[in-house]
Amino acid sequence: MATILIIEDADELAQVLARELTAEGFQVTLAATGEDGLARFAQAAPDLVVLDWMLPGMSGLDVLRQIRAGSPTPVMMLTARDAEADRVTGLEVGADDYLPKPFAMREFIARVRALLRRVELVRQMVQADRRQHGDLITYGPLVLDAAAHAATLRGASLDLSPTEFALLHLLLRNPGRAFSRAYLIETIWGETAIDGDRSVDNTILRLRKKLGELANRIETVWGIGYRLRAEG
Repeated sequence: MATILIIEDADELAQVLARELTAEGFQVTLAATGEDGLARFAQAAPDLVVLDWMLPGMSGLDVLRQIRAGSPTPVMMLTARDAEADRVTGLEVGADDYLPKPFAMREFIARVRALLRRVELVRQMVQADRRQHGDLITYGPLVLDAAAHAATLRGASLDLSPTEFALLHLLLRNPGRAFSRAYLIETIWGETAIDGDRSVDNTILRLRKKLGELANRIETVWGIGYRLRAEG
């Protein structure tokens, strides 16, 4: 049973979300402020965080930054802010999904399940890597430890979300191979590709920033998608 932490100051909405998630078989923890949310995050170690952007006191964006400072736990942001710049900011800071209010409950539940599927996919990929490819993958100064679910660049730890880790893992296992956006959506996200979906591009953007000197090794293949340049 997956545990979901909801950090939302609108009590009526929080109760509805908790009721619907509980009915779907999830265990739910509630927090109404960013400070309380971080405390409950440390205590409950949830599998997923549903986080409101506009919180009293500490903002949802600040909460997200603190979560990302030490954890790859997937985070879905809920907000009435629907400007593209706001969505990009949330995604760049490390949100795995972004759902503007108001939203349909069916879509919310579907997105929750999709995020949890991504986490499970990472676990499965780690298991497959241990069986078929060993625990470590090395690419120049970059080392990915599948068993520990960790990656380092010149010895410095990279803070990767489950989606970023899964994508980097796939690219490292297949240097030189071009992957279409549709394939990546179906493989990494476990969803059917939809025209206009920028999930892959936003994740690649974040991953490139985190890879620093190796950012340009993830190449855009125009009209197709992305590939990791083969070493040498």
